Amino acid sequence: MMERGRVMKRILGRIAYRTLTYGAKVISLLLAVSVISFALVSASPVDPVQQYILRVGTAVSPEQREEIEDYWGVDKPPDERYMDWLSEILHGNLGESLVYRRPVADIIGERFLNSLALMFCAWLFSGVIGFSLGCVMGMYKDRWPDRILKKICYVLSCVPTFWLGLLFLLVFSVWLGWFPIGFSTPIGVTSGEVTIWQKMYHLILPAFTLCILSFVNIALHTRQKLVEVLNSEYVLFARARGERELTVLRRHGLRNILLPAVTLQFASFAELFGGSVMAENVFSYPGLGSAVSEAGLNADVPLLLGVTLFSALFVCVGNMTANVLYGIIDPQIREVGE
Repeated sequence: MMERGRVMKRILGRIAYRTLTYGAKVISLLLAVSVISFALVSASPVDPVQQYILRVGTAVSPEQREEIEDYWGVDKPPDERYMDWLSEILHGNLGESLVYRRPVADIIGERFLNSLALMFCAWLFSGVIGFSLGCVMGMYKDRWPDRILKKICYVLSCVPTFWLGLLFLLVFSVWLGWFPIGFSTPIGVTSGEVTIWQKMYHLILPAFTLCILSFVNIALHTRQKLVEVLNSEYVLFARARGERELTVLRRHGLRNILLPAVTLQFASFAELFGGSVMAENVFSYPGLGSAVSEAGLNADVPLLLGVTLFSALFVCVGNMTANVLYGIIDPQIREVGE
């Protein structure tokens, strides 16, 4: 019992160490992302003040334009504007959206819940499907299941998200009528009357689109790792002892391919977020992806920068979670005091 307690302390200490070291890297990365994103937005030829005037649709005198520029601070030098913006962020203020006329933090909080449900469903099913298909391809290497599944994966890896989303929308929503055309809730129903089943019903098609495009890398990577494991000497020895293929996979294969699969699965957060931008616009799904597209088209600088920082933080948290889980999954790190 005491030995188990010491093992648990070492595991918790390793987790705390990984969290602190990775947290420092996340802070430096977010600082770099803030500098680069602000520099790119500042160098953009789109004038946010002019876009705002066009969106309002009223005539603005030069004096009024100067007042707007002074209120937004766009007449200041870029370095001064960046320091003001960074100071507001450190105080918890992401600014106010120019399109929605609401705080950026409130918009991100609302939209993130929708995007999180979409990305989590796609992430979960892509991991399960990709890992399962990778195991099947690895077990049947160079046979017809492996050849067919590999060709399907190669084809899907070349398909753009928006094209596949439009195809699914046309087939399953327009022709067959199995799923709604878009949105996250039924039209004409208030938010308080929407049930969880209605939300899930509107979530199936966009989540399935993201899932199809995300499992390819996991499947191919898992196949390659499993083939290497099955060709190893200890697996050949296990087969010589009369162990069946499923027993070999369970005892030797899964243990050695689980960590690379987890690494790739958590690293797919960035890919999922990028794909959700296209999927949400195709399916008119009100998430962060559609918000950042609208912010970019309407020169909504505060919302665009806020979503950029939040998405970078989201990806970093996913990678940090995977980094912490290594100490639990990796058999070289995990110790059992028996």
